[in-house]
Amino acid sequence: MQHNHDHDNEFDPFAARVRALETILTRKGLIDPAAIDVIVDTYETKIGPRNGAKVVAKAWVDPGFAAWLKRDATAAIESLGYTGRQGEHMQAVFNTADTHNLVVCTLCSCYPWSVLGLPPVWYKAPPYRSRAVIDPRGVLEEFGLSLPATTTIRVWDSTAELRYLVVPMRRRDTEGWDEARLADLVTRDAMIGTALAREPA
Repeated sequence: MQHNHDHDNEFDPFAARVRALETILTRKGLIDPAAIDVIVDTYETKIGPRNGAKVVAKAWVDPGFAAWLKRDATAAIESLGYTGRQGEHMQAVFNTADTHNLVVCTLCSCYPWSVLGLPPVWYKAPPYRSRAVIDPRGVLEEFGLSLPATTTIRVWDSTAELRYLVVPMRRRDTEGWDEARLADLVTRDAMIGTALAREPA
C-alpha cells in the first residue's frame, strides 16, 4: 500500500511524546505555547548559563576563588548560591594554553543544570556522545573550533556522581574588566568545551 503523506521523523521518541502532550494541552486551553517557549528560553539561555558565566568570571579575577574552584568546585559554586538540580557534585576543569577540556556524557546526558541551564539538544544526541570521545578534535571543528595540533584535548565523561564545568581561558585585552563585563564573554558552549570565550567587543 502506498502512502501519500510524509512521516514526521524530526523528533526522537521522547521529544515526540512531549510535543504530543503539549499539543493536547494547548488544544484544551490549559497552556499557552508562547509562554512555554519563553520559560524554556529563559532556562536554556539566560538563568543557567548566566550562573556559570558568573562563576567563571569570578575565577578569572579572584585567584583565591579559582584555587577553591579547582579544589572543591561544589562548595565554591554553592558559595555563590548556585546549587540544586544535577549540580550537587561538581568538578571544574581549567583550559590552558596547552590543554583544552571537553565535556560529554556517554551514558545518557548528565549535565549541571544549576550552572548551565537546560542541556542543548546536541549534547544529548548519540552522535555527539559517541564521537566526542572517539574524535574530539573533529567534533570541535564541526562546532567551528579549530585548535592547534599541539593542543591536547582532554575529554571528561560526566556521570550521575560527578559533573564538569569547563573554565575557558580569559581573553587578552580584558585587564581591568569587572566580573559582570567578563561574564558576558562566557557562553554555555565555552563551559562545555565546544567553544572559547567570546572575543571582547
